[in-house]
Amino acid sequence: MKATWDTFWEKASIYMHLPKMTTTDLVEIAIIAILLYYMFVWIRNTRAWMLLKGLLVILIFVGVAALFQMNTVIWIARNTFSVAIIALVVIFQPEMRKALENLGSKNFISTIFSFDFSKNVPKKFSDRTVDELVKACYEMGKVKTGALIVVEKDILLTEYEGTGIAVDGIVTSQLLINIFEKNTPLHDGAIIVRGDRVVAATCYLPLTDSKVLSKELGTRHRAAVGICEISDSLTIVVSEETGHVSIAVGGELYRSVQPDFLRRKLHSLQKREQEATKIELLRRRLKDVKKDREKANK
Repeated sequence: MKATWDTFWEKASIYMHLPKMTTTDLVEIAIIAILLYYMFVWIRNTRAWMLLKGLLVILIFVGVAALFQMNTVIWIARNTFSVAIIALVVIFQPEMRKALENLGSKNFISTIFSFDFSKNVPKKFSDRTVDELVKACYEMGKVKTGALIVVEKDILLTEYEGTGIAVDGIVTSQLLINIFEKNTPLHDGAIIVRGDRVVAATCYLPLTDSKVLSKELGTRHRAAVGICEISDSLTIVVSEETGHVSIAVGGELYRSVQPDFLRRKLHSLQKREQEATKIELLRRRLKDVKKDREKANK
């Protein structure tokens, strides 16, 4: 059988003027493609995505230095490369360990053939979700019910979603109020909102190490700033002591905000997501137009 396939590909390669390929070469290509796919999915779903973008910027600077023969910069880059690799392994040890654990806990064959790209695409949220979030936060503020709500943006928070309990419910003010009601099983911790759904509750978030924050702020506010420092999420905090609503975004905390301010922040986030979608659609259309022109010229 193997000899038959080898003969087939050999003849096909000669006919199409392609390099000689055997069945073993095709299997190797498939294995490498699968490994690269899951590596990029893992990077996209963790903090490594932000790090990768930073590394690309550094590589561009090194490339410019090599182009203009900046020997000092090249020497520094060459001597710090091996140290940087070790540092990356140390920094992302928890994520790498979790990725290996997930690989060992799943059915390998079904995992390979379940390429669901839509699962890793953040969903947009609607105006109704914005209204329900604002309504729930200020109703909880009136009765001083503490709450911590993380609104996911481009970077998926699956590693923190896994620390909580799956909910997968449509965002409504009643659902949010019931989750954070005192003495209920799900009130402790944060909830993560992806698109129009609450995907998980009782999630544990990293605390910020910032010395700028006031000492009077509690764990909720520090967790809100902490998750925004390592992702592009927007986090809403309702204080249990004062009932005030605060927003954490981009590593900054906006304290005691009014409903209109919260609504504007959510709408601006929603608008950026829609603009990103429009840009992506425009790029695809331009590619299609380019292909049509190339075909017409031929």
